[in-house]
Amino acid sequence: MSKVFPRLGRRRALPVAAAGAVVLGLLLWWLLPLGEKPPSGTIVFSTGTASGVYQEYGERLRSELAKDMPGLKVKLLNSAGSQENVQRVATGKADFTIAAADAVERYELEHGSGAGRLRGVARLYDDYAHLIVRSGSDIRSVADLRHKRVATGLPHSGVRLIADRVLRAAGIDPHKDVTPVADGIDTGPEQLRENKIDAFFWSGGLPTKGLMPLAQKSAFMFVPIDNDLVTKLHSAGQETRYYRATNIPESAYPAVQHGTEVPTIAVSNILMTRTDVDPRLTEWVTRTVIKSRDGIGAHVHSAQLVDLRTAIYTDPLPLQEGARRYYRSVKP
Repeated sequence: MSKVFPRLGRRRALPVAAAGAVVLGLLLWWLLPLGEKPPSGTIVFSTGTASGVYQEYGERLRSELAKDMPGLKVKLLNSAGSQENVQRVATGKADFTIAAADAVERYELEHGSGAGRLRGVARLYDDYAHLIVRSGSDIRSVADLRHKRVATGLPHSGVRLIADRVLRAAGIDPHKDVTPVADGIDTGPEQLRENKIDAFFWSGGLPTKGLMPLAQKSAFMFVPIDNDLVTKLHSAGQETRYYRATNIPESAYPAVQHGTEVPTIAVSNILMTRTDVDPRLTEWVTRTVIKSRDGIGAHVHSAQLVDLRTAIYTDPLPLQEGARRYYRSVKP
């Protein structure tokens, strides 16, 4: 018998095996509640426009939820973006969604129907404002957009909300001083390529796949949203406190940026639901969101930024009870 690995006696082996079982049990409990039957049924998840990050994240999350809750059917519902998403969840047309914090704040301040029922699940990642023009354009600043054809996003989108505010901060009336066009990420790049618009706004995670075909051809360039505009935005009211000055990193669209950062603004995205959604279901959804970060992040770069330490900060929404249960269960 080996002296390095002596045989364990029965009395000694049992405690070791028991300890191993406890460790394994705790690990399984963190990943999926041991012995608990997964929630089932049907839920509606409002996403966003085709080619946008909300849509892709929603598709990836649905696949991850199916692994943890095989009996749960998740119906994805396209939308114009944040503003429509908030309204859908608040009024019961959807059960979960992603929306930018500024759109949530606006809905609450306007006392939209069902606003008091809105609750947070997790802070996900930041949206970055993009102001895009054709390569070689003479537009170098937001002020240069005056009298231009500008795609400001779909009605009821988060893009529209940000675009209008940025234009006003630059002294431009978004309805009178530009020719506004209702294009989003699904149509804006092609409209720009065909010279049907002069510029378009987009707000999304980095990088946005809908921009990659143009980026790979170096067919556009960015217009900076400078810090002085961010200062003016912050002085515009309570809703704009969620914007922070930042830069699009040089690695986001390397063929376009050529090693330079682009000054802009960012706003956090919140995964949200309602008070009347089953807390047990919300707890499971929250667990899957955190657990699947790396899996989803391999395809949706923005999802790599989901972090357990920051996920609980869903301001302006308080956490839904199910999400709160999950965060308490994993608190060190």
